[in-house]
Amino acid sequence: MHRIILWLVVAVAFAVSLVVPGDSSRQEECQSRDTRVVAPYAVTGYWVIPRADPCVTRRMVEATHAIGGDTLITFGPRFSAREDPAFADCLVDGRPCAEVPGVRHVYTYVTSEEFGKALLRCPGLDRRIESRGRIFYRVSLAGSCADPVRDLVLISTDGDGLGNLMTEAAAYGMTVFPGLPAAPQQEGKPWEPDSAHIPALNAFTARVLADYRERFGRSAAFGGVYQSFELAMRGRGPKDPIIELYAAQHAVVAAALPGKKIVVSPYIDARRGRGFPPGQVEKGLADIAATRAGAPMAVAVQDGRGTGKVPVYGVHEGEALVAPRLVPVVGEVSNVRAYYGSTRDYIEAAARRVPSGVELWVNVEGFEPTPVEGECGRVDPLPLRGRTTKSRIDAQVMAAGTHVGKIISYGWDPFFTCQARYDTPSLADDIVNGWRQPIIVGATRKEMNGRPGILVEGYNLRGGTLRFDPEGVVVRQEWYGRGRLESAWAPYVPTGPWTSITATNETGHTSTTGYAIR
Repeated sequence: MHRIILWLVVAVAFAVSLVVPGDSSRQEECQSRDTRVVAPYAVTGYWVIPRADPCVTRRMVEATHAIGGDTLITFGPRFSAREDPAFADCLVDGRPCAEVPGVRHVYTYVTSEEFGKALLRCPGLDRRIESRGRIFYRVSLAGSCADPVRDLVLISTDGDGLGNLMTEAAAYGMTVFPGLPAAPQQEGKPWEPDSAHIPALNAFTARVLADYRERFGRSAAFGGVYQSFELAMRGRGPKDPIIELYAAQHAVVAAALPGKKIVVSPYIDARRGRGFPPGQVEKGLADIAATRAGAPMAVAVQDGRGTGKVPVYGVHEGEALVAPRLVPVVGEVSNVRAYYGSTRDYIEAAARRVPSGVELWVNVEGFEPTPVEGECGRVDPLPLRGRTTKSRIDAQVMAAGTHVGKIISYGWDPFFTCQARYDTPSLADDIVNGWRQPIIVGATRKEMNGRPGILVEGYNLRGGTLRFDPEGVVVRQEWYGRGRLESAWAPYVPTGPWTSITATNETGHTSTTGYAIR
């Protein structure tokens, strides 16, 4: 049944561009909700795309919830300082919307949400406009409504996708982090914000968050916001433009939404000659945390495996060749020749000193650096990305270890939902079918009741046995549960610095991994 539901999500998602935007009244026409969790996987959050059609939204939220998802994140639209032809149809009394006296600069914002009255403050200037079958908003940014000079923001929407997402998330007991308006990018340097437009961005952000407070403030689904502008989690220099953007925009968040969490997802890059070693991430984490302005923050480190910037390999595999899907990125060389370290090295470095007020999460990238023939994935927008496997995602979860409070993934659609053909399973289908397989995430020496042994931590470990190689010792485990992350202890003392561990749980499913024993 759930395989069919997930297939329907994919089929409808591919056709979503053909759907006429709906409204909340359509929710009564949607298929009834199924709030069961049938495959509680280790990944509990996903980036999703807001959908104007409420029935498409319901199926999407249901599918993520069915595999244990409890968190949904959206990217914020770009607050653009450039002209956009999408606004040619925005007319007021037959005249272009931007024809307002005293306008200093016109910004554009293309989104999937319908705003309320809190966005519109100046009568006659700020307006909701229905023009030629579309919905627009005209918003003035000035010190006061009487100010003769102002900036103008023109907003276009395809419907209330974010409102639909909030409604469905609340019904499934999930949390949503909408993306903050993304800063304008520098011409020729898109990885940096254009500082000339930050004051206007902050003024607009305050207006949007006031609207969120009015519309979603009482919803248990509204967890906070996501910072949409990316940066590398390494030591930042003085006067870093992205850190300055973060500090300014996060101060607006803290003032407008007291107590709400800010989610940031910085990237790491282990490629020799282009990236940076693990030793830099502690300072990078501290610099990001310093921008939170007193608000709680979750830093979800991008693990880098999907883009090929960071590999996943065991402590004994440094001299092994890189994984075949990484060859297009770094060449056919060994792991240590291509990279400064593995995902686990970077996460452990970040975990050494997590700043106060910050939670450490991991964002496991749910795609491959490039597609192969016959494989679904993303072809637009560029760059091309391929579909990965559940076993690869399992390995990323292993690499995240025991140091993180939550594992989330970019991104649900298309990477978890796409199918090469209608008769082939999606990645989400593979999770539904294989979620019972154990995933080992850590192993440490630990005495229990005076007996020496090993504490193995992971998911779906209950019951069964643990096998330790190269000795080939098989022992029955003693299981201990603490939420989704479980632990199993075995009275075994390794003879070397690392061991290969095979866990077999009570369902008969097995998983093998290699660990350095501390």
